[in-house]
Amino acid sequence: MTSGNISSRGIVRMQSRPYAHEYAELRDLLAQQKLFDRQPVYYAGKVLQNLCFLVLAVGILVMTNLSWVQMLNAAFLAFAFTQIAFMGHDAGHRQMFQSAWKAEVFGLLCTLLTAISYSWWTEKHNQHHRHPNHLERDPDVRLRFLTFSDGQSCTLQGFRRSIVKYQAYLFFPMLLLQGFAMRFHSIQFLLSKRARFPVIELLFMAVHVSIYLVLVVSLLGMWQGMAFILVHQMLFGLYMGSVFAPNHKGMLVLKGNCTLDRLRQQVLTARNVRSHPLTDFWFGGLNYQIEHHLFPHMARNKLKAAQATVKRFCQARSIPYCETGIIQSYRDTLRYLHHVSAPLRQDGKGDRSKSRGCEIEREHGL
Repeated sequence: MTSGNISSRGIVRMQSRPYAHEYAELRDLLAQQKLFDRQPVYYAGKVLQNLCFLVLAVGILVMTNLSWVQMLNAAFLAFAFTQIAFMGHDAGHRQMFQSAWKAEVFGLLCTLLTAISYSWWTEKHNQHHRHPNHLERDPDVRLRFLTFSDGQSCTLQGFRRSIVKYQAYLFFPMLLLQGFAMRFHSIQFLLSKRARFPVIELLFMAVHVSIYLVLVVSLLGMWQGMAFILVHQMLFGLYMGSVFAPNHKGMLVLKGNCTLDRLRQQVLTARNVRSHPLTDFWFGGLNYQIEHHLFPHMARNKLKAAQATVKRFCQARSIPYCETGIIQSYRDTLRYLHHVSAPLRQDGKGDRSKSRGCEIEREHGL
């Protein structure tokens, strides 16, 4: 079924019977298929592939001064950076390595290559996995300029209110700033001293930025170099954001002490983008969002095989399993964002739209 037709995707605070045995049963089925085995050869190939992308982009940067070639190269470098970030994501979930120290070393290398803090990302992302689409506990739905429920807009004022009012129209333009935002939050997190290796990560980020700026400006000059940097960083943010956007937005939203079991919590809050070799590559395997959320330590190249079993398992228990095409996934995402910001666009504005948002929240029993 498609996400647009899921009847239970509103805000939910509900009680459910215990179904813990079902998750264990599903896991055993996948274990019998050896889908949890490590995939060192696959990931060695992915590392080599992404390093080749990076070397090619740097080679083009060094070899030519043609402006149009360099703008295309900036876009290609954004693609290469995102593919490397996908590798950091997999390392953070222990998909690549069994041991923690190997994952951390690889994550630190990703910090050096992308200037995004591995420890910031893993802490935020693991919290998201524990509480997907939970309005109070998932950092991915507690954003400054986006709301994911009617009630979230009740207290918005000023500039934030103006942005959220038209968030569906501004969503993709805002993703162009995502790359800069990730660097800002990385530094903020590292300075808070919550990271295990804050000095190393800050040093790696500083080394990356220094080499990056010197290389780009010295080879392209100030103005062309600035254009290259803007195109690169904005498309990097757009690519990253567009991959993560369809995964949960428009799906079931949770609030309060929801007691959904793990299987239903992860399946009902996630959306898959239909499989295709190009889609699997472009999304870094995250188009299998349901399987990834159920078993985040499963290697990327095993998610497709797991999907058939997971889908059958859910269908046999009447658990809605959402899978749609890529275009439809974006339509559903934007439609949902437009819907939840509707109270802010009501005639009369001000207190009228604010009270309408609160009325909607009360209708859901919150």
